[in-house]
Amino acid sequence: MTDTEARGGLDVFDPDPPRATRMPAADVLRALESNEGAWRLPRRRPNTPPVIRVVDRFLTGQLDLRAVELNYLLEFERCRFEQPPDLRQGRLAGVEFRRCWLPGLLGRNLSCANEVALIGSTVEGTVDLTDADIAGSLSLQDSALRQRGELALHADRLRLAGALLGHRLTVEGEVRMAGANIGGNANFNGGTLHNPAAYALRGNGMRVGGNLVLSTATAHGTVYLANAQVESTLTLRAAKLADGRTMSDALDPHSDPTATLVLDRVAVNGDVHVDRGFASAGTVRMVNASVGGNLSLTGGEFDSLEQSVGDGPTGYGRALHLDGAQIGGDIVGRQARVRGQFRMVDLQVKGSLTLDGSTVDNPRADAVLGNRSRVGSNLTLREVEVTGGLELRAVHIGANLDLRGSRVTQPGRYRHQPAGKPSLDVGGAVIGRDLICAGGAKEFVAHGGVRARRAQVGRIATFAGAVLGDKLDAHALNLLGLQAQELVLTPVTPPRGDVTLRQARCTSLEDNENLWGATGRIDLEEFRYDSLRHPIDLRDDGEVERRLRWLRQAMRRTYRPGPYDQFAEMLRACGNDEHAAMVLVEKQRLRYKAVAEGRRYLGPLVLVWSWLQRSMVGYGYRPARALAWLVVSWLLGSVWFEVRPDLEVINSDDRLPWNPWLFTIDLVVPIVDFGNKNRWQTPGASQWIASGLIVTGWVLATTVAAGLTRMLKR
Repeated sequence: MTDTEARGGLDVFDPDPPRATRMPAADVLRALESNEGAWRLPRRRPNTPPVIRVVDRFLTGQLDLRAVELNYLLEFERCRFEQPPDLRQGRLAGVEFRRCWLPGLLGRNLSCANEVALIGSTVEGTVDLTDADIAGSLSLQDSALRQRGELALHADRLRLAGALLGHRLTVEGEVRMAGANIGGNANFNGGTLHNPAAYALRGNGMRVGGNLVLSTATAHGTVYLANAQVESTLTLRAAKLADGRTMSDALDPHSDPTATLVLDRVAVNGDVHVDRGFASAGTVRMVNASVGGNLSLTGGEFDSLEQSVGDGPTGYGRALHLDGAQIGGDIVGRQARVRGQFRMVDLQVKGSLTLDGSTVDNPRADAVLGNRSRVGSNLTLREVEVTGGLELRAVHIGANLDLRGSRVTQPGRYRHQPAGKPSLDVGGAVIGRDLICAGGAKEFVAHGGVRARRAQVGRIATFAGAVLGDKLDAHALNLLGLQAQELVLTPVTPPRGDVTLRQARCTSLEDNENLWGATGRIDLEEFRYDSLRHPIDLRDDGEVERRLRWLRQAMRRTYRPGPYDQFAEMLRACGNDEHAAMVLVEKQRLRYKAVAEGRRYLGPLVLVWSWLQRSMVGYGYRPARALAWLVVSWLLGSVWFEVRPDLEVINSDDRLPWNPWLFTIDLVVPIVDFGNKNRWQTPGASQWIASGLIVTGWVLATTVAAGLTRMLKR
């Protein structure tokens, strides 16, 4: 044992090691020529090349193996090199540097039949493996590569049959592997890549035959993997990314100036894990990416890093950018924290997209922007805290859009309009099953209201237990043209703002008094519903009167016939004709009242005429009442003519016994002639009484006939 070994080996960080450890680098090859070299060892196994092992030496000069074909495994342990070893164009059986110190490594176009290893070593310069072809693995475990501000590892177009092992690798400078082809895994687990405001890892176009792993890694700088291909899983679980490269493009509105992770057009056949402690102080981009499995964001923290807040479309900036991405499985983002915009326009997810329990903070802008996205199953945002707006126009969702118990506040404004945006906008959406904006463990809150214009919901659209709107001059709920089987409008408080149900269509409607107590106007024109969730009992006149009061309150004393016709049509379809008549009578009363308004002289006459029609015949919808008045007219007329029999016979030759009851029937009942009214002449007051009975008879009989006709048609 030498004195150096007794002391625990050479200190490779000592720039002036003991003279006894010095050795010319050229002596490594001279030992081969003499066949008696002190560094040559016999073969370890019959099928492996012999090994040249150098331990605890300071190699002076340059180890020059350029264009050399050497069928030996080179092993250097605890060695310090005065100059970068030159392996360019060499054909080696294998080379290993274990716990060594190197000023660089020149390996461009190197061809190696086995492994190339830098294990626990320190390189104060560039490791250049450009166009190298390694039949084994490239091992960089526990090593440190330092070339601050420049290329620390240059491996463009590297061909690696085995794996890239970079566990706990520390790099100061750029790791560049553009176009590299790695047959196995690429593992940077626990590594540290430090190249602030520049590329920490540039692997655009690289191909990984196994997993690409950066779990628990720390990167100061941009991890750029655009156009990369990963045959299995891409994992950044618990990774920390910050200090991305500034890539601002003023001409591109979709650029992300401070992106820390760029996976544009990446193709991953397995899952992508950006979760469980992952933190990014900059944008995570996956534009037009293709993922065969799941994309996991659970427990991740995504910060856009920008500080500009205002009326801009992105607010803090984009924290997650998934435009055009295609996900073959699910996107799972439970308990994620996003500061900035989550943009996913034209995203396609074959499974579900879940953000339950997450927080998205992008005030006065779009917090989630997902127009035209397609989700094969559920899109769930249960109990999500959103500061900003959710814009999901024209999305296609195979099953449910579920926001149960979420809170959406401080939505943005339109750039060219003074009006504010809604908290949730699903205009033109196609939802296969349910739209759920309802309370759960907490109330569903949408301060900017909900807009679902022209949305199509396959089953239920529910707003049970919701709190809608916070401004009296805005829209709390806009369901213009919505189509659903069941519509549940039972908010926990009256909506603050306008409510639009114009042209909405549903089979079943469930509502409550809070809906009709909205602080703004409720637009019910062409709103169609076939039945109520809780039908009105045939004897429950109070419920009908209460609903009529709700209608009057909703329309703010303006007359609109459509809602009353719809209410009556629904009641009649359910076999409730009596209550339908009540609704139509009320409609006519309000109609005449509206006609009378603004008419100074004719108004009172219109109101009197309305009162007469309502009290006598119920505007024609109470034919039984008209029949009763007809009988009363007959009785009163008969009594009059019985008391005042001062009638004159028209034809004295025709003798007809006087009968006041038959005479009055002839006057009151039109068309039917009993032969009395043309036999007697009524002078004086009786003439006026007779004329009044004739007119009354025509009016009442016509009303009775109309009522009977409607009944026969039904």
